[in-house]
Amino acid sequence: MSNLLGLLQTALELGLISSLTVLALFLSYTMLNVCDLSTDGCFTLGAVVGAVVAISGHPFLSIPAAMAAGVISGFIVAILQTKMGINSLLAGIIVNTGLYSINMALMGNSSQLAMNKTETVFSKMKVLLESSFLGKQYKLIVALLAVILVIIFLSLFLRTKLGLAIRATGDNPDMVKSSSINPVFTTIVGLCVANAFTALSGCLLAQSQKSVNIDIGTAMVTVALASLLIGNAFVSRGSIWLRAVGVVFGSFIFRMVYTIALRFNMPASMLKLVSSVIVIVAISGPYIKEQIPMIKRKLGRRG
Repeated sequence: MSNLLGLLQTALELGLISSLTVLALFLSYTMLNVCDLSTDGCFTLGAVVGAVVAISGHPFLSIPAAMAAGVISGFIVAILQTKMGINSLLAGIIVNTGLYSINMALMGNSSQLAMNKTETVFSKMKVLLESSFLGKQYKLIVALLAVILVIIFLSLFLRTKLGLAIRATGDNPDMVKSSSINPVFTTIVGLCVANAFTALSGCLLAQSQKSVNIDIGTAMVTVALASLLIGNAFVSRGSIWLRAVGVVFGSFIFRMVYTIALRFNMPASMLKLVSSVIVIVAISGPYIKEQIPMIKRKLGRRG
């Protein structure tokens, strides 16, 4: 029983942390209709910047520093596709490739940073809660607070004039132009905010694990996309906050499957295949569900 509870807590902690990246895709992919493939590099950038600032003795400053780095990454992606005529997919790939070298440089040309003796936001929370009944859930509380704040921000931001303009840009950019709204500006703001959340996710994961590897963000765009689609399968309509909660739930489901796979001693080399299969099921599931009645009718006619 204790092993099961530990498994659930680990999946919930990782699910909440990675759900910040899912919320970033919720903004850029679902609302703005831009597929940003710089997610992997931006996630690692947030982890590296947050780790470097924390190692220098500023654990709380590491959060805004990582998010600021994410804003810069999102700004570059947006400029490439809006001002330089580069396809959005290609712009993300270019930035993602360049960020690998930047991240390596920030890590002192090393592939790993250890944070064993470094004060982090998690260690600060652990000290704060050590005398309470929540002492062992300090990681969960930090991740939950971050997710709640991001959901509140998105719910309020997407109701503002600028937020509605971002949503309109994703729905119909031609109509936005005719309404005297600058789609370039809304795209830049949307990608900057989304990448700030991605970098925050990387920062929290690095501080939670007490280490940063140059490959920490590998396949995060796949994980986030799968979680987003799983969440949309549960909650595809409704208010912004309800849909945001849905994608967070999707992130937990994905991490639960991932954790179970690890529990059964699945080789690490096979985990990418697990991610790919989950993405295939999440994407093709609704389509297959729609085709089932048609297939039944065809089989009935042949019978």
